[in-house]
Amino acid sequence: MAAPPLLALRDVHYHLADQVVLAGASFGVGPGERLCLVGRNGAGKSTLLRIAAGLLAPDGGERFVQPGTRVAYLPQEPDFGGTTSVAAYIAGGLRDENGTAGADDYRVAQWLETIRLDGARDPASLSGGESRRAALARALVGAPDILLLDEPTNHLDLPTIEWLEGVLDAWRGGFVLISHDRRFLANLAQAVQWLDRGIVRRLDDGYARFEAWSEDILAREETERQKLDRLIETERAWSVTSIRARRTRNEGRMRRLRELRETRRNLIAQTGRVAMEAGPAAPSGTLAIEATGITKAFGARTILKPFSTRILRGDRVGIIGPNGAGKTTLLRLLMGELAPDAGRIRRSPTLQAMVIDQRRAALDPSKSVWETLAERNDHLMVQGRPMHVVSYMRRFLFRDEQARQPVGALSGGERNRLLLAQALAAPSNLLVLDEPTNDLDSDTLDLLQETLADYDGTVLLVSHDRDFLDRVVTSTIVMEGDGTATEYAGGYSDYLLQRPPPAVPAPTPVRPSTDKPRRESDSKPRKLSSKQRRALDDLPRRIEALHAEIAALSAALADPDLYRRDTAAFGAKTARLAAAQAEAEAAEHEWLELELLREELAAQ
Repeated sequence: MAAPPLLALRDVHYHLADQVVLAGASFGVGPGERLCLVGRNGAGKSTLLRIAAGLLAPDGGERFVQPGTRVAYLPQEPDFGGTTSVAAYIAGGLRDENGTAGADDYRVAQWLETIRLDGARDPASLSGGESRRAALARALVGAPDILLLDEPTNHLDLPTIEWLEGVLDAWRGGFVLISHDRRFLANLAQAVQWLDRGIVRRLDDGYARFEAWSEDILAREETERQKLDRLIETERAWSVTSIRARRTRNEGRMRRLRELRETRRNLIAQTGRVAMEAGPAAPSGTLAIEATGITKAFGARTILKPFSTRILRGDRVGIIGPNGAGKTTLLRLLMGELAPDAGRIRRSPTLQAMVIDQRRAALDPSKSVWETLAERNDHLMVQGRPMHVVSYMRRFLFRDEQARQPVGALSGGERNRLLLAQALAAPSNLLVLDEPTNDLDSDTLDLLQETLADYDGTVLLVSHDRDFLDRVVTSTIVMEGDGTATEYAGGYSDYLLQRPPPAVPAPTPVRPSTDKPRRESDSKPRKLSSKQRRALDDLPRRIEALHAEIAALSAALADPDLYRRDTAAFGAKTARLAAAQAEAEAAEHEWLELELLREELAAQ
C-alpha cells in the first residue's frame, strides 16, 4: 500500500478574470516521489505550483500538508527584495515557525561553497545564472521533504544542469519539476502529472512514455467528439424535417438535443497546435559566414583563442559552453557587432539577420499582443502575404481575447511564443537564437524544431537544452571557458562521443645534459615522477577510506527518524555524502589516469 501524500491538492479551482485556469485539479506528492508537471504554456502549471506552495489561494478546493512536512519552492524569477547579501538570501530557506537562521549558519556556508558565490555580494548584482544558483541553494539548504521547482534549469549552463541532476538524483525527499528541458525530465521524473484544460492526469511511468500516452488520450477524446457531432447532426436534421412535417413537437427529443448542444459547448476542445513559418528573404549565397584565425580579449582576459569556421547557407550551428565562456561574444563577432583582435571574418553581403534574445528585450511590456505584432494595423506580412493579426496569433496558441492583453501580463512561455511569432514573420536568412527554448512547452518545442529544419537560411543557436541541440543542429561549437573553441559535427550527444579524453597530467620534464647532443627519445619521460608514484600508492587507500565513509553516511541517512530527530545532523551528513562521492570519483579518475600512464611508460 502506497504511503499517504505529504502534500495534496484536491479539486482546486482558479480563475483569472473570465478565464478558467484550473477546473478541479488534484494531485499529491508522497515521500521520495519524483514527479514532473507538464502542460501547454498558459495551462496554469506555475499557478498550480504556487497554490501547492501555499503562496496563492485557490478559488475553491483544498490544500493539505501533513504536519511537520517542510516544503520549499523555487520560483521562475527569484525575488531578492529585502535581502542585502547572497548569504542572507540563502539563509531565508532555513526560516520556519521555530525562528530564523542567520547568514552565518554552517549550512549556508556549505552551499555558498558548492555554488561558488561570495556570500557578501549584493543579490541585485548577480547574473542570470548566478541568481538561479542562489535560488536553488535557498530551496535546498533546509533539506525540505518536498521540493517544488519551477524551471530550475533556466539560465544554467550545461555543467551546472548536470550537477543539479546529480543533486536531485541523490535527493531523499520528494520533488515536483516544471521544466522545458526534456532530457532533464527524462533523467529524473518517475511519474508525470499532466495539466490539461484545467485538470490533472497522472502517468505512473517516466517522461519518455508521456508523448505516446497523451496522444492516445487525445485520440480517444477526438473519437468521442466526432461521435457526439454526428449524433448532434442527426438530431438537428430531425428537428428541421420531422417537426415541420408532423406539426408536433416531441419535447423529450428536443430536450435531448439541447442537452447534447450544451454538452458540446462545455466540452473543452483540444488546444490547437502552433503553426510556425519563417518569413522569406533574399538568398544569402552559398557562403554565409567565414572566420579565419579570429581572436578576442578584453584586457588581460582571453575570450577567444585563434578560431576558424566556415558556415554555409542552411547550416544550423549550436554554440555551447559554461556561463561566461564567451558564447555571446562569439555570436557578436560572427554577426559583425564586434571586431576581432586578429584574423578576419567574411560575411555574405545579402545577410538579413533576425535575433531572438533570451532577455526578451524586443518586447515592450506596455504594448498589447496586437501592437507588438502589427502596430496599429489589422494585417501583417507573413511569407510575403498579408494575414490578419488574430489569425496569425492563433497559429501560436494565443486566444482571440489575448489580442488586446498587455505583454507584461503574459506568462514566460507566452512571451517567448510572442517573440517567435514576431521574429518568424519578418524576412530573414539568418536566425540568431539565444536560449530560445526557455519556458516553451514540448509541443511548441517540436514545432520550433520543425520550423528550423525547414528554414531556408542559416541558424546560429545558443542553448543549454541537450535534447533540442540533438534534434536541431548540424554542428556544435564548444567553448571550454579558457578561450578555446572547437567545432564538432552533430549535436550534443555527438560532441560527447567526439571530444578528446581528459589530458593526462604532464610528468616532470627531464632537463637535457649540456655536454652532448639530445636524442629524440630523451624528450620523452621514461618513468613517473616521485610525486606521481606517491599519488599512485596513496590513492587506493584514500579511495577505500572514502568508500567506507560513504557507506557509513548512507547507513546513517537511511534512518527514517534522523531528520526529525536532528535536522542539523541530517543536513550535514547529506552535504558530506555528496562531497565524499565527488571526492571518490575524482580520486578514482586520477588513479586511472596515472595507472594508464605507468603502463604506457613501462611498455616503452
